[in-house]
Amino acid sequence: MKVALVNPAWDYRNSIYFGCREPHLALELGYSAALLTAAGHDVLMLDAHLCGLTHAQAAEKVAAFGADMTVVTTAPTYLFWRCAPPELRVPRAFLDALAGRGGRTVAVGPHGSATPRPTLEKLDVDAVVRGECEEIVLRLAQAQELRSVPSIAYRDDDGVRITGGPHAARFSDAPALRWPAEWIARHTHHHHRFDREPDGPGAEVEASRGCPYTCSFCAKIDFRDAYRRRDLEPVLAEIDGLIAQGVTYVYFIDEIFLPQKPLLEALVARDLRFGIQTRIDLWKPDMLDLLGAAGCVSIEAGIESLTVEGRAALDKKCRATTDELAERLIHARRTVPFVQANLIKVAGDDPAMVAQWRDRLRGRGVWANDPVPLYPYPSSPDYRRLWGEPDDAAWERAHAHYLGLFDAFSDIQDERPLTLRELEAACGRT
Repeated sequence: MKVALVNPAWDYRNSIYFGCREPHLALELGYSAALLTAAGHDVLMLDAHLCGLTHAQAAEKVAAFGADMTVVTTAPTYLFWRCAPPELRVPRAFLDALAGRGGRTVAVGPHGSATPRPTLEKLDVDAVVRGECEEIVLRLAQAQELRSVPSIAYRDDDGVRITGGPHAARFSDAPALRWPAEWIARHTHHHHRFDREPDGPGAEVEASRGCPYTCSFCAKIDFRDAYRRRDLEPVLAEIDGLIAQGVTYVYFIDEIFLPQKPLLEALVARDLRFGIQTRIDLWKPDMLDLLGAAGCVSIEAGIESLTVEGRAALDKKCRATTDELAERLIHARRTVPFVQANLIKVAGDDPAMVAQWRDRLRGRGVWANDPVPLYPYPSSPDYRRLWGEPDDAAWERAHAHYLGLFDAFSDIQDERPLTLRELEAACGRT
């Protein structure tokens, strides 16, 4: 079978999306391509965002390829499945340009994982994958009938059928990914790096997937949930391949980069810099020193609230005090050029105390952001606490709540976000 895997040309105008807007490697497409190719399928992997293609140009390439099945993502890479643009206008625009020329159409991403029926209707695709997608994409390529494939939504004569809950991939044995040289050459962005200007191409890598914690704000229930560590051999093989292509910096997209001594010791011997996101309370001083020696130049550490009560309300299960968290961040800064303490707006946190704490850390070289508002994604415990299990109006409900609650959003949002109905005006339900 000929299978086209497409990351569309992302457009964030008037979106609440607060993730990075630079192109990143679509790892879910990379894994899918590796599994499909190993099974003998002919694969076209197309990243319109990274390669600067319009929807029309991407659609023409898929049509010329003669795809029997076309897979499109609803989020800009696995890195941002937890904070994806809520609106589906971008993948719908690509599918409209494709105009039925790509065979069976499949959507993968957080939207269909949490709310399969409205995602199927808004995109008007043949199937929607629920959960981690690479293994299910392979099953779809091999299946004659959709009803035989688990963890999807599709239509038949009796309406929408859902064949099971979100899928969790094995992942631990995920193969080393290989990327086209022209993609790497175009990937000039070093995600979350602030110590210096890029000195070569960047890339994204996954060393683990999921998180053992259940913080109330984290949108991961329907995908990338259970913690799994990837085998060290394919991780290092992937990194060595990237270094051979000239990559000088990688960002580990792991939900939580936990201390892993064998990986860090292996990275010490490689000429590479990297960034991570983690919980600083899980790191001891000696492991932070090894992290810096291994080449880490950027840490994004989730602190969220500066009070015990605030962290408890977020279900952080953090055993460290606020002072201990500060000392751990300051220790990390001794060997890591950029350390950030992430704060969010939590009811009860005193603004004056927050400002004082931020000034204290900045005086020691640690950046602490101005607390930002949170979007209650349907795959987060916060959503379920407010409204229960997501229904077909979950995204509209979360969006209206967010827009009504806050007057100011993240510092990259220059335009007033529009309502979801306005953003998805072209996503007619069938």
